[in-house]
Amino acid sequence: MKAQFSAALPTHLSPERFARVAITAITRTPKLQQCTQESFFKCLLDLSAMGLEPDGRRAHLIPYGRECQLVLDYKGLVELARRSGDVVKIHSDVVCENDTFSHNMGDITEHTYDIGKDRGAVIAAYSQVTLKNGAVQSEIMSKAEIDAIKNKSRAGRSGPWVDHYNQMACKTVFRRLTKWLTLSPEIMDAVSAAEKTEFSELRNVTQAQTVSIDPFNRIEATNEEEVSS
Repeated sequence: MKAQFSAALPTHLSPERFARVAITAITRTPKLQQCTQESFFKCLLDLSAMGLEPDGRRAHLIPYGRECQLVLDYKGLVELARRSGDVVKIHSDVVCENDTFSHNMGDITEHTYDIGKDRGAVIAAYSQVTLKNGAVQSEIMSKAEIDAIKNKSRAGRSGPWVDHYNQMACKTVFRRLTKWLTLSPEIMDAVSAAEKTEFSELRNVTQAQTVSIDPFNRIEATNEEEVSS
């Protein structure tokens, strides 16, 4: 696959390094070996087109039955947006029930909280970017809206959505915000490809797959029952 990786990779990422990262991903998640070669290499090629690595920080490779699923992390999307050259500053956060939060016609006017006190449950998330021309673009989503997106994801009941909900909430609202940003066609195509993988039609699963991510970014998945077409 080196030749295909080389054709898709940006100059800052060599095919040798990308291959080593892929092997590391398999070592961390042995169940990826049970996925079809087609789905595994498709995820790798989609990542190579984006210039990202399946390092468990910017992108996750999660075995879902016999299919490898690519899930972009918030940090991965932020990196893609920064490459556009139009984005100067990016800030995303969750809003909790004990926070002080206000907005006006989509513009975030205030978000403060006491770091020494319990913030309470998450009720929303927002993302805000400052563009090179000084313009500010914001997006806000309620928890209900975020959970509606989560439930459409094939990994909505496991993996990053369970172990890193706040970060995935920030990613969800930031992903919606990117539709208002000027990104290269190549990056937009790559993000769309990752979304298709994550949100492709759910197959019938008799029992939910369990996926967990440990502090060392190792992803383990267990199918307690067979996944049928």
